[in-house]
Amino acid sequence: MEYQNQSKYECLLFDVDDTIYPLSSGLSAQCTKNIIEYMVNKLDIDESKVLEMNTKLYREYGTSMAGLRALGYDFDHDDYHSFVHGRLPYEYLKPDPVLRSLLHSLPIRKVIFSNANEAHVAEVLHRLGLEDCFDDVICFESLNPTNQIDNPSAPNGSVIGYDNNGELPESPIVCKPFENAFHQAFKMAKINPHKTLFFDDSIRNIQTSKLTGLTTVLVGSSQRKTGVDYALESIHNIREALPELWESVSKKLDVGFSQKIAIETPAEA
Repeated sequence: MEYQNQSKYECLLFDVDDTIYPLSSGLSAQCTKNIIEYMVNKLDIDESKVLEMNTKLYREYGTSMAGLRALGYDFDHDDYHSFVHGRLPYEYLKPDPVLRSLLHSLPIRKVIFSNANEAHVAEVLHRLGLEDCFDDVICFESLNPTNQIDNPSAPNGSVIGYDNNGELPESPIVCKPFENAFHQAFKMAKINPHKTLFFDDSIRNIQTSKLTGLTTVLVGSSQRKTGVDYALESIHNIREALPELWESVSKKLDVGFSQKIAIETPAEA
């Protein structure tokens, strides 16, 4: 899509899960349940430790998958996504004509930036009726183009350990909230972070993204925290919180209309 607007923003960058649909949908809870089942059934991790371990992995690595790979667990990424996302009750998501209308009313480039896999992102957009609202998608496969990523130095264990320097082992997976994921996304999608609004439900993602130059919008909370430029209870509140996006559109339309009148008004002799 070609866009010409007077807004100070050239791009709107959106997370997917719990951002363009609410946490209350229940999809994320089911996703967590599937991850725990995968860890127990596929990776033979002690069931009594898996809940705490999963929480720590998510906190330390951004995604459970990235944490598991950092600890040395070797598994097929497609198999993981099929088990974790492929079994989700997507029927929980319903078409969202309000958000669709809001997105289509803004002549600004819109890009998806998700840690999830491509099939999951596509299914979510389909269920919400937003397939044609975005110009580009950055997802797991974009940031991690090969299915099997070597990580020979990582230890294999059922608890999170530290290396000799007191640091967590590095994950071979690129994902939010780490800065390298943002910079890689900017490069791939040709995004200028200083002219981009970033929408995400994760305060950690928001705070890291702020360091890269993005203007940040925390979705799912009205509380402004460190690193948060705007806070929305719901993505549906975008127009109330960011009226300047639509003001720039109105100015453009007004200018266009005035020029048209000037051209069409016949000169009087």
